[in-house]
This record gives sequence, C-alpha cells and structure tokens, in this order.
Amino acid sequence: MAANSNFQLFSSSSAASGFFDSSTEPPVPPPPPPVEVSLIVKCSVEPVNLEDGLTLLKGRVSTKEVFGLPNSDLVPGVYEGGLKLWEGSLDLIKALQAEVRNGHLSFSGKRVLELGCGHGLPGIFAFLEGASAVHFQDFNAEVLRCLTIPNVNANLSEKLSPSTSEDASSDTEGELRFFAGDWSQVHQCLPHANKKEKDLSCSSGHSPHSGYDIVLMAETIYSISAQHNLYSLIKKVLLDCVTGYSLFSVMNLLVVSSESVHLQCLSHPGGVVYMAAKKHYFGVGGGTRQFLSMVEKDGAMAASLVAEVADGSSNVREVWKLSI
Repeated sequence: MAANSNFQLFSSSSAASGFFDSSTEPPVPPPPPPVEVSLIVKCSVEPVNLEDGLTLLKGRVSTKEVFGLPNSDLVPGVYEGGLKLWEGSLDLIKALQAEVRNGHLSFSGKRVLELGCGHGLPGIFAFLEGASAVHFQDFNAEVLRCLTIPNVNANLSEKLSPSTSEDASSDTEGELRFFAGDWSQVHQCLPHANKKEKDLSCSSGHSPHSGYDIVLMAETIYSISAQHNLYSLIKKVLLDCVTGYSLFSVMNLLVVSSESVHLQCLSHPGGVVYMAAKKHYFGVGGGTRQFLSMVEKDGAMAASLVAEVADGSSNVREVWKLSI
C-alpha cells in the first residue's frame, strides 16, 4: 500500500488535445429507466479470502443464465459486466481495510453508496464495519436480483434479523437498498442524491446533511464516454448546499455575495470517494489517467493515491481517494 500527496496529472491545456476523445466508441441503445430493486433470485456462492482473516462470499451466475448471452465481460448498453468479480473489487476492499486499520477511515454511522456494484463486496464490507446505510447501484436490474441481493443476504445473514434474512432490502440494524439504472439517470431514485438535472443547485427545502458520506466504486471507468456521467453523479450524491437558496452551483465551490446577503454552497462534510481501477483499459480506452485528468480540470475534488497493485495478473491497478 502506498500513499501519495494530492495528485496533479496534466496541465489544463492537455485536456484539449483530443487524447480523451470518445467519438470512436460505437453508439449504444438508450438505457432502461432507473428503478429500485427488491425481488431476488437464489444463487450459489463460494468463499473469497481477504486480508486480516476476512472471508466474504461471492455468488456464481453466468451471463447465459441471466441475459441469454454467451459468457462475455461486456455488451455496451445491454450488460455492463456486473456478473463478473473483477480484481478491482478485491483491491478496493484491501485498501479500505488498510485505511480503517490506520485510522484514516471509519464507516461507523456513515451513509455509503457503491456504484457499479456487481457482487457488492465493498458495500458488504462497509456494512460489516458499521455503516448505517449502504445503497448498491448497478446498470442492470437483473444483476441486482440474481447476484447482488442474494450475495448480500449470504454475507450478512448473521447480521440480518430472522424476519429480514430473506430480503436484504428490508429494514435491519442498518439500511440496505438496491437501485438499477444508468449513471445519467439513477440519481432520480437515490434517496440522498441531489435531484437537480441541470445544475447542483441549493433549494429551500434541502437538508444541510443530505448526500452520501462515502462512495465506493471498482472498475467503473473503463468507458471514456461514460466517465462524464459517472463524475456528474458523484457530485450529485456527495456535494450539497448548506443554505437555502437556488441557482448557485456547487461545481465552483465559491462564496457569492449579493448586497447584504452572503450565500455559500459547500460540500457535504467528509464526503469521499474510493475508486479502484486499472491505469489503462486496453481495447475500450478508459483508465485512471483519463478520469483523473477530468477531475483535475473540473477542480471540485482532489485525488490522492491510496494503493498500487502490480502483481502481474493484469495491467497495473490502482486505488484512489477523491475528496472535496
């Protein structure tokens, strides 16, 4: 595990070079509408041994069983790889274990959102560490029904009361909920997301503590064309306004003065993102460098490297922390 200072990758001029052009990616069909998912299908599980004696369970479901597709990692716009356990999920859990162990992170009482969850192992870890609410998001409702929810049940059966062990989406000692949809639309369903479509505005009825405390995501930035929607969603679920006024975007994080009234939009206190991904996704174009360049150019969040994994089993993998 390695820790670095705030990350600065490219000058502002490099973003205009066309290096991150996604025009070569083929068009995809329109996404299904966002929904909350509760119905489940049983699946078989097998153990995954992690560090510090932690063992989690992972479900086994094939794309042929669920989607009628040949075994495939990805069918853009149809199936986004949620049935496969990617290395980044395990890298992320190990990094989170180290952060907790070193006193840099606590899940106790926190509201957590896992994006592109698949098996949901990072979110499950957060729940075991005391998160008060964990919400799981995946592009495909079928992934949530056939894999995520039964996998959450299998891992958390001892923590779920007998009345809720058959349905992890019911109320327990903590809140577990599941949402399907594209990153451009799923904020409409998420309970703690800013619902504004065109800007992240303050609104008169907005709670000063709405938003998620921690966002977890692994292997979500492989597609350059989807990175903008992903980053916009992150800001919708993390950034919030303290005062009750409208039409002031938190994207600039500025203090605005108007005559005798001082209005200020601030970030949700302590809101952070932990992201596990490969440096480069060969063949699809994404990677940490492209995504972090976009984050740097936007200027609302800072990035620091938490861990780098170069075990020879795949391209170099990284875990990053994004904070306000």
